[in-house]
Amino acid sequence: MKKLTTLLISALLLAGAAACQSDVAQTNTAAPDTTEETIGTPAAEEAREGQEDATSEVRRDQLNSDIRAREERDQALGNDDVRADADLAREIASKLEANLPASLLTVEAEEGVVTVAGTVPTQEQYERIEPLAREIRGVQNVDIQAKVQPAQPQGNN
Repeated sequence: MKKLTTLLISALLLAGAAACQSDVAQTNTAAPDTTEETIGTPAAEEAREGQEDATSEVRRDQLNSDIRAREERDQALGNDDVRADADLAREIASKLEANLPASLLTVEAEEGVVTVAGTVPTQEQYERIEPLAREIRGVQNVDIQAKVQPAQPQGNN
């Protein structure tokens, strides 16, 4: 009976983890949940907090380490040419988060085609989206649906 209970609980946890797996990745918790969702102009305080986190040396090192770890895992398993959509989306979101502070971006990937939506605070950051995304192995095309929206003081939303 104990073995059966353990097996059932394990299966339930595994199914729950698989259900949580998504091909959507975000650069910030305030970013849209999907690339179809639009968000308003971000609040200045929210943008500042996101920028502080993204520009933290510890966070940048963590993001870059995550990217390297995924690539090394794929090479070790012989999956160098095949990239899971969820891995690709997460790697690109990490790359964008580390290099585009105060951005609120959502990344989706499907068979090497990457869609980036959300907002960035400047035109310069907007122009860096595609080159940064293409630095990740497996990206075949980048569809940018993001908009430039400078953050506004909290009372102006």
